[in-house]
Amino acid sequence: MVDQTTSRQRPSLGQMRSSSFLQDHQQYKPPLSVSQNIGEVLGSQLTETLSINPINPDPERVHDSGVTYSIFNHQANPLETGTPRIVATIFYKSSKPVHPHFHPDSSPKPAAGEQLPLPHVPEGSAPTEDMDKFPREPPAPEPEPLDHIYGPYVSQLCLTNFLQILESLPTPYQRMNTSHRCLDRDAQPRVVEVTFSPPPDPKYLSFEDLRKHESIWRFEREWNVEVVLQQESVFRRHKRLAVFDMDSTLIENEVIDEIAKFIGVEKEVSEITERAMNGELDFAASLKERVSLLKGVPADVFDKLKSVITIAKGARELCAALKMMGYKMAVLSGGFQPLAEWLADQLGLDYAVANHLEIDTETQTLTGRLVESKPIIDAAQKRSLLKSIAAENNIPISQTLAVGDGANDLLMLHEAGLGVAWRAKSKVQLEAPTRINGESLVDILHLFGLEKEDILELTSRAQ
Repeated sequence: MVDQTTSRQRPSLGQMRSSSFLQDHQQYKPPLSVSQNIGEVLGSQLTETLSINPINPDPERVHDSGVTYSIFNHQANPLETGTPRIVATIFYKSSKPVHPHFHPDSSPKPAAGEQLPLPHVPEGSAPTEDMDKFPREPPAPEPEPLDHIYGPYVSQLCLTNFLQILESLPTPYQRMNTSHRCLDRDAQPRVVEVTFSPPPDPKYLSFEDLRKHESIWRFEREWNVEVVLQQESVFRRHKRLAVFDMDSTLIENEVIDEIAKFIGVEKEVSEITERAMNGELDFAASLKERVSLLKGVPADVFDKLKSVITIAKGARELCAALKMMGYKMAVLSGGFQPLAEWLADQLGLDYAVANHLEIDTETQTLTGRLVESKPIIDAAQKRSLLKSIAAENNIPISQTLAVGDGANDLLMLHEAGLGVAWRAKSKVQLEAPTRINGESLVDILHLFGLEKEDILELTSRAQ
């Protein structure tokens, strides 16, 4: 006989179970992960809380305002109103691709008929490009030409590298706001405008030093580009006076060299011209020396020269666009007045100032001297003319543009609001405020922020 009392006290399986299967088998669950930190735990709870919407909106009455509200600050780097900005216009040098091997000894064996480039000094990096004038030590190694890897244009990686360089320049460190625009085309652009703010602290790095900074120079060599830096202002975009050098700027010729061809002294005159443009000779003295070699040349030589003068690529389009925007324009030349006036007529310029050659009225030939009553158009005179033309038209210097290529242009390039050394001599490229070595003078319009469509509209209406 079974004891009923004992059977009632014995536990049964049903009594051992709780109302929750999970609680019953808690010991079989894996241990909780302790890899989360307190921020992640609170963040997940906040997300769950914000995702709950206790109100079921009426689709007939609720409309999306288009405004997104958030408890987070998405404005990464707010800047005070009026913070200075700098504009960098980056030009890819498509006309001068850099060979991936700088020395034949480091190059693979060339194919039959292929000519590898000889060692050379990069244009604009030294006062001379003549290897014979350098010490016999081998030149410093050049940076690797990255455009051969990432594309012959201003690539995204090129821009990224540029922005990294900019952020490494300010001292002490400060986060920058940046933006960019492709000025010629959106895909594979040749010209890109980058705006960044704030600029480096001038107590540590002035704007003039920034323009010549070795990191930017190396960036240009690596990516085969040129960088023009300007302080952003309304006067950067809206100028009113443009002055140009003539020889090797608006025209591709050196006029005095062309005259020398008539009498067979081209070599002598060309050598003096080159040294004068590089700043190796006093301009006024060298001009008188060259002019003395022209004694006896017929006075009508300038009419004959017009047929051999080649107007520089893009000069007509540039001047037409500037004219449409209301610019006053001048050619200030160390050449000679008859051709300067002819060129001004061809391009629609308002002023033409150059040197005057003395003519023998009896023989109608050049005497080999300059007219004494007329000033020599040297560096100081060009700068003076820039200032006087600007004052005559009530134009502040900040709204002026000067373009030239020789040492006698440097003073006016530094005086102007924007001075551009266009395909200039090596010394001039080193000393000028900015430099461009493009194929067409139209590139200068990009420095004002004009896009390709803007330029096409200006030039088409001018025709």
